[in-house]
Amino acid sequence: MPHLTPLIGTMVAGLVIAFLFGMAAHRLKLPPIVGYLLAGVIVGPFTPGYVADQKIATELAELGVILLMFGVGLHFSLRDLLSVRSIAVPGAVVQIGVAVVLGWLLAMALGWSHGAGLTFGLALSVASTVVLLRAMQERRLLETDRGKIAVGWLIVEDVAMVLALVLLPVMAASATPAEMAGAIGITLLKVGGFVAAMLIVGRRAIPWLLHVVAHSGSRELFRLAVLAIALGVALGAALLFGVSFALGAFFAGMILAESPFSQRAGEETLPLRDAFAVLFFVSVGMLFNPSVLVEAPLALAGTVLIIVVGKSIAAYFIVRAFGRDHRVALTIAASLAQIGEFSFILATLGSEGGLIEPMARDLILAGAIISILINPLVFALAGRREEAVIKPSSAKESREAAVVLIGHGRVGSRIANELLAAGQRVTLIESSSDIGLPEESERLDLIIGNAASPLVLAEAAIEDARMLMVAIPETFEAGQIIEQARRLNPGIQIIARAHSDAEVEYLTGRGANRTIMGEEEIARRMSNLALAVR
Repeated sequence: MPHLTPLIGTMVAGLVIAFLFGMAAHRLKLPPIVGYLLAGVIVGPFTPGYVADQKIATELAELGVILLMFGVGLHFSLRDLLSVRSIAVPGAVVQIGVAVVLGWLLAMALGWSHGAGLTFGLALSVASTVVLLRAMQERRLLETDRGKIAVGWLIVEDVAMVLALVLLPVMAASATPAEMAGAIGITLLKVGGFVAAMLIVGRRAIPWLLHVVAHSGSRELFRLAVLAIALGVALGAALLFGVSFALGAFFAGMILAESPFSQRAGEETLPLRDAFAVLFFVSVGMLFNPSVLVEAPLALAGTVLIIVVGKSIAAYFIVRAFGRDHRVALTIAASLAQIGEFSFILATLGSEGGLIEPMARDLILAGAIISILINPLVFALAGRREEAVIKPSSAKESREAAVVLIGHGRVGSRIANELLAAGQRVTLIESSSDIGLPEESERLDLIIGNAASPLVLAEAAIEDARMLMVAIPETFEAGQIIEQARRLNPGIQIIARAHSDAEVEYLTGRGANRTIMGEEEIARRMSNLALAVR
């Protein structure tokens, strides 16, 4: 048996090179995604040296999309989806229409056919699941109102692309309008059948199964059950109902969210989600042919403008038209200013069916990579417009030395309540105002912004604060905050939270005076209670 099979070679080369380039990107203060994409270019067919298996890389990336969408479903209930339907459904439809028209106009300018223009526009209209969700997770927006609208919008786009995937082969075969209408009707029936099956059968069977496995006491079986549900439902949805793997996995997670074990299920799948998401970006980089940068620079510029500017402007005004504020509209616009996996599938299918030119496929792939690379910059520009929004209670001539608290989640909210109840002055920094914030108080100053920014910490008067409490669970972001705070106020006392000994060491090395690990505190408290009983 050969030691280096295509599967092993692709996984090892993809992950190792992605790690090296991801670390380099991090050192250069760039998003790690940039490194992952460049790693794909390195192991792709258009650069010298080792060439990974593109087919295997794409299949591994699909697993990442399935697991990621399953994780999103775990945090996105059916109630959440229905709550944003009034904006997500018409908003996504209109935005897709705008992108299709813009893509068609560019195709006409390049001398392509109407069918090629329609296919090209559709490929530019749908945002990447992985990129959007990664951006939301990194900014802790997934469970906010903005995050729910963005995910709901994404689900509508996915359903629309399922219809497009049915239509493209029909168009390639020069079918009649009647045949097209029949294909659309069949697809809608299949999607409706899948949703009905999940709501009627899956809603009972999936939580029951996980409940039975959890009570077996085996963590290994529980982890295996979660993966079996995610992958099994995704595959069944594709084979039986013709819907996408991603949509099937999303509904599986959404149904499972009703189980009391949903949080544990999400934690068990997190490492695999991260690993396969990296392979997704590597597979995208492998598709990129750098020659298009030289051969068609103007066409590529037009493609990128449609993706990043055209779609963003359309999404912004659509959200504003539905009565949402400027901040929500900016977030949705930034979220959709990229394209990804569905675009690649459409480009491949259109190319194989003769609907688009090879150049159109290269433009779609190049546009996707460039838009993914600059999406963090788009988010940063959008974030600057809303950074450091301060409640009136914080605008005082002078303030006593306060406790600066970072984060108002499950841990931070308890800290804030305890400190305020004890009469302490608290300056709370939170990245989103969509979560449940404490009631206004004369002793509370609230700043909405990214605490890793020196400007936000300065606005919180960190140089005069006596203590900084970092209550967010993201260790690397917490380390950045601690470094910035220590630089601005060398004498401040800093307390942070951690989940492992390695995180304790990391945060302490960044300047934390004390790092509290949950397991340690639980053990100490339980020991004290045991010793108190005689």
